[in-house]
Amino acid sequence: MNSGVETLRLEKVGRTYGQGKQALEVLNGVDLVVQPGEMVALIAPSGVGKSTLLHAAGLLEKPDAGEVFIVGQATRNLDDKHRTALRRQAVGFVYQFHHLLPEFSAEENLMIPQMICGIGKSLARTRANELLEYMRIAKRHDHRPAELSGGEQQRVAIARAVVNKPQLLLADEPTGNLDPETAAHVFSTLENLVRTTGLAALVATHNHELAGRMDRCVTLGGGQILEVTK
Repeated sequence: MNSGVETLRLEKVGRTYGQGKQALEVLNGVDLVVQPGEMVALIAPSGVGKSTLLHAAGLLEKPDAGEVFIVGQATRNLDDKHRTALRRQAVGFVYQFHHLLPEFSAEENLMIPQMICGIGKSLARTRANELLEYMRIAKRHDHRPAELSGGEQQRVAIARAVVNKPQLLLADEPTGNLDPETAAHVFSTLENLVRTTGLAALVATHNHELAGRMDRCVTLGGGQILEVTK
């Protein structure tokens, strides 16, 4: 589902930590585009900046150079209030560890982000259960995270990431904490979600088999995109 507007565009993005001789340049002129309905695998060894790139793309960190466009909106000069509003509206995040709220049920973990955005409780519950049904875990809607398997927890986390209907999904090793069979199943649900909704997804992964199922693979090294493969 390509609307003609790029969901994510990074232009010459740079990020440096520290100062002077202690400065560490993590990103140096990163260019990247992710289109609606596209899954892009981000491959990089640990410690070379893939999480920093995802944080910059998701407006969690401001780059020191370059520009981040979210659905055509330039973000570098936005103040914190407007960055937060755009991130809340347009971006969903999935991490290696699910980070679900332990004291709430699966259903409630999906309701809370909606209610924060002003959705009424009844509508939030309906939307939550629709997504849990889509992710094939509706029967577990009243279970707390500790009562769910690893794969179930991660499917709830994916559902939570998209419950407010973002255009961009950023995932940092979303299957990295799962056994191979469960990882393949969780990835399939994520892939199906992207294909059917027109989400744009940038997925950092060490799993080359799963990366090969995506539309493109980009390799990060030395602070730059080194290689792009289909």
